[in-house]
Amino acid sequence: MSDQQSAVLALTKDLISRESVTPEDAGCQPLMSERLEALGFVTETMVFEDTTNMWVRKGDADPVFCFAGHTDVVPSGPVDAWHTPPFEPTEIDGYLHGRGAADMKGSLAAMVVATERFIAKHPDHKGSIAFLITSDEEGPFINGTTRVVDTLEARNEKMTWALVGEPSSTHKVGDVIKNGRRGSLSGDLFVKGVQGHVAYPHLAKNPIHLASPAIAELSQIQWDQGNDFFPPTSFQVSNINGGTGATNVVPGDVHIQFNFRYSTEVTAEELIKRVEGILDAHGLEYDLDWTYNGLPFLTAAGDLVEAAVKAIEDTVHYTPQLLTTGGTSDGRFLAPTGAQVLELGPCNATIHKINECVSISDLEHLTDMYEKILENLLAK
Repeated sequence: MSDQQSAVLALTKDLISRESVTPEDAGCQPLMSERLEALGFVTETMVFEDTTNMWVRKGDADPVFCFAGHTDVVPSGPVDAWHTPPFEPTEIDGYLHGRGAADMKGSLAAMVVATERFIAKHPDHKGSIAFLITSDEEGPFINGTTRVVDTLEARNEKMTWALVGEPSSTHKVGDVIKNGRRGSLSGDLFVKGVQGHVAYPHLAKNPIHLASPAIAELSQIQWDQGNDFFPPTSFQVSNINGGTGATNVVPGDVHIQFNFRYSTEVTAEELIKRVEGILDAHGLEYDLDWTYNGLPFLTAAGDLVEAAVKAIEDTVHYTPQLLTTGGTSDGRFLAPTGAQVLELGPCNATIHKINECVSISDLEHLTDMYEKILENLLAK
């Protein structure tokens, strides 16, 4: 293992050892910014409520390449279920174990080391390099990347390309690039009825019975056909709660939560209109609150896609798939600015699980990929 490659492993270990459960950063961002400032980057720390974010940039010219990611991790779960302590990074048979190893402290380390290597070779590179790092991706995501983007937009500071280090790979590092994500729209529905005794149903109004046909209809609708990049829009009920706990009481209301993961073939406004039309057609008395979790985005082609595909081919000698599967990411906040956005990171098989781990050789390959992407876009 070369010194450059071992630098990735050492930094990943240092980051994992910091217990940065959302929204805590636990010193991860200062660790990264210190390394970057030594290269000429300027750090701007942005604290919004309980969340620490940083915008670190070298240069003031266009185009702007931005590495984006998060230092926060999900809770470890029961510590005694882990093979090794979750915040004590441990090497086992070629894998580095620890909370955040794959999601996404390994990616953060690869970003920093790749940048160090690139600037050492290309000190007079084109444009600017930036890092947008938050500690609020795994949690409420309201005081993190979205607030930083708002700040940058208010002063018309734009990114040309944004590479998010989420664990995009499936079987081997670089086999999948996420070049978009579906939109996410959640509904919080309360259907009203009249509470009463089950022996006197004519004196009650059962909201579960009333809501069921409408929910059944919503679950059977084909909302769109999808397209070349997105599967068809899906509707899923996630929670139903109703009743007093007694078997002889008709409940007075029922609480139903559902979510759409939707393609670019439909808008959130269209989905809302159709849902409310169906509920009205069934004569329901209801309250319905909507939450916009993220708009769909797609980087179908362009300089960033070409640079990333070529970097992977040159590093591991296979061509990645371009997919939009999976959940949401902070890419949904970056794409509306007009930036080309991709997600590229290690394998996601163990993320959020007990004994999360990452292949050490994958970290080294990922660092090479990130460096080659910088070269493909910014080297003179």
